[in-house]
Amino acid sequence: MNYDIDRNISGDYGIVSYRSREGELIPVIILIIINVLVYLAIHIFSLTDVSLIRYLALGRATFINAPWTIFTYMFTHQDFLHLLANMVTLYFFGSFLKNITGVKTFLTVYLVGGLVAGIFVLLLSFPPYYLTIGASGAVFALGGVLTMLVPKLKVFIFPIPAPMPLWVAIVVGFLIMALMPNVSWQGHLGGLLFGLAAGWYLRRSHRRIM
Repeated sequence: MNYDIDRNISGDYGIVSYRSREGELIPVIILIIINVLVYLAIHIFSLTDVSLIRYLALGRATFINAPWTIFTYMFTHQDFLHLLANMVTLYFFGSFLKNITGVKTFLTVYLVGGLVAGIFVLLLSFPPYYLTIGASGAVFALGGVLTMLVPKLKVFIFPIPAPMPLWVAIVVGFLIMALMPNVSWQGHLGGLLFGLAAGWYLRRSHRRIM
């Protein structure tokens, strides 16, 4: 069985002059815990020769019989490094965005971004029997919003030692992963486009309020 796995970048943030709201990281931590628990469950069940991924992964050929997978795929990881990269990025992007926009907007961007990424997978993935797993589409949605709100925010991307503007990091990260084999550029693209659109809307709304 082939797995079309989406991977992501991670960032480290500096200080920006932008209105922020203090708050707990509970929503971000809960999302990370869910992803970790699903990862552990997959490997525990694999010891009994039961493949949970076949019930959680998203694919064009399986979606009609398993429509819930457009939601569950974004919490599913099989490889530890894939999980680690996505969760580290979720922690930094998610905590930063939540402090800027609040919990409700953060969760909306993350979950809807993941769903839009899943739609792009269903529409654009070939061959149809490929299965997609991973939170990168949802995380790219967070990155897209931040790109619109704080494009000049300096971030570090391993293994590059010098900081770069966030928008450059997002574009470069997307292009690199789009060229890698077994990586879901469709999911990344869907999440990123949704994030950019949501960020544009939030930026305009913020200006009207100010």
